Amino acid sequence: MGRFVYSMQVSLDLRIEQVPGDNGAGEWLRIDEELHREANAQTQALALMVQGRVYYEVMEEYWPRAREDASLPDVMREYGEIWTAKPKVLVSRTRLSADHNTRIIGGDDAIEQLAALRAETDGSISVGGAALATQLLRAGLLDELLLFTHPAILGFGRPLFDDYDVPIDLDLLEQRSFEQGVTMHRYAIRDAKEAGSC
Repeated sequence: MGRFVYSMQVSLDLRIEQVPGDNGAGEWLRIDEELHREANAQTQALALMVQGRVYYEVMEEYWPRAREDASLPDVMREYGEIWTAKPKVLVSRTRLSADHNTRIIGGDDAIEQLAALRAETDGSISVGGAALATQLLRAGLLDELLLFTHPAILGFGRPLFDDYDVPIDLDLLEQRSFEQGVTMHRYAIRDAKEAGSC
């Protein structure tokens, strides 16, 4: 049984975008080499990545080219290699094809297909995209949150989950601090469905 892990860069007030579409490029983010190396290690350890269309297309646009861009630091080129090679699932109603070791799941039964994927996967499955993470949370299929919290309060912008206003009980599994003031917190979601019940 795999575990769906929603990994995201967040502000102290749990915002993931200050400006619509900034997609991880906001000036409030403090991503240095130390933090990037941690992200590389976390991504390398994944069994699989599952990403919503908007999130996937941002990654698809940048990371395959980044691995061959000599002007970038080696840690970024390395992430480009990891992302491109890692098995991925794109959840989309509109995309019919995708490269970079990616298969597509779509249609009205996408969440049921993802539940089956979780059941047959051994290891952690990252979830990319707030809309997808919210759907998995509603279905009781989201197992963990991996939050990299940056020392900024945005006051407005897109929240960690889209249109979700139900309390979520969490258990802290791991925490770590980085030199730029970013903290990593990994939480288990108590309401996630156990093996055999999804």
